[in-house]
Amino acid sequence: MRLTPRFLLSAAAPLAALPGRAVAEGMPQLHFKDPLLQGQVVWGAIIFIVFYLLLSRSALPKVADVIKAREVRVRNDLDVARRARKDADQAQKELCEAREKAMEEARATIQGIRDTAKEKIRVQAEETAARLEAEIKKAEAQIALSRSNALGSINEIASSTATVLTERLVGTADQRAIAAAVEHAHAARS
Repeated sequence: MRLTPRFLLSAAAPLAALPGRAVAEGMPQLHFKDPLLQGQVVWGAIIFIVFYLLLSRSALPKVADVIKAREVRVRNDLDVARRARKDADQAQKELCEAREKAMEEARATIQGIRDTAKEKIRVQAEETAARLEAEIKKAEAQIALSRSNALGSINEIASSTATVLTERLVGTADQRAIAAAVEHAHAARS
């Protein structure tokens, strides 16, 4: 707080009201008609004014400069802190954006891997199905061939079996009659 003449007058006003009461109550040090007291007051005022001028011209500007320098330093520190916070907020925002982008890329990569794996599985399944279909057709052809061979020789096998059994049971067998009977039985069954 700076000492101004207005402040000094406002502080001295209550003291000015004291002399009348002080004289009445017996306080000679406040009797302003006494020349000794008047000299003390005048010299006190001169010393106070000189002291005030010395302080206001030398010490108080230095204190004011220190206070201003402190204010500037605090203001600069606050500006640096605000900028650092702004930079940190920006860095955090960029980090979140980078994380989101990386997550999206990871999802896309995973989905691509899944799609590739599904496609490979589908292709392998089709290849396996085609291979199995070819093997089934080949096996069916072999079965059909074996069946036709078996059916082609079934009459001969049945005839020879019937001939052997008839020979064992009867002693003699007519191969032509047995072959004709087997042919007739086979034709009736087909």
